Amino acid sequence: MPQVLVCPLSLVTATVAASGASHLVSLINDDTPVVRPRTIDPDKHLFLGINDIIEPMDGMILPALEHVHELVSFVEGWDRRHPLVVHCFAGISRSTAAAFIALCAVNPQRDEADLARRMRAASPTATPNSRIVGFGDQLLRRNGRMIAAVKAIGRGEMAVEAIPFAIPIAD
Repeated sequence: MPQVLVCPLSLVTATVAASGASHLVSLINDDTPVVRPRTIDPDKHLFLGINDIIEPMDGMILPALEHVHELVSFVEGWDRRHPLVVHCFAGISRSTAAAFIALCAVNPQRDEADLARRMRAASPTATPNSRIVGFGDQLLRRNGRMIAAVKAIGRGEMAVEAIPFAIPIAD
């Protein structure tokens, strides 16, 4: 079944192997090494070198509209025959924002609040980066509904690292 999986960096290889994923999205600090699993073709791995921040900070890369545009374009090229794995360092903020955007992109008629609630049900730690979600809302023309949906589920439980989770792209 086509699904979007979220995991921390430490579990990328295991999550890709267990799920049979064909596509991988890495949202992580630019200088953090990410080893692409051998089963993921290089053209099916999107690396976005961004920090988990919402305001400019010296020496850090602020997520920008062009990063989220790359993400949406990549997701639109995903054939959905096999799962998509999205990760950041901890699997809590950047990756959950990207997973939420991916789910909204492949389900243009789905209710954003429902998708956000599904994410919360799947992961008590999910805390999507609001800046990344805001750009996704803008690009997908969701008129603030994605931002409102993430705000409605609130901040997730504190954790050092998330437990991997999956959300089917359709019911």
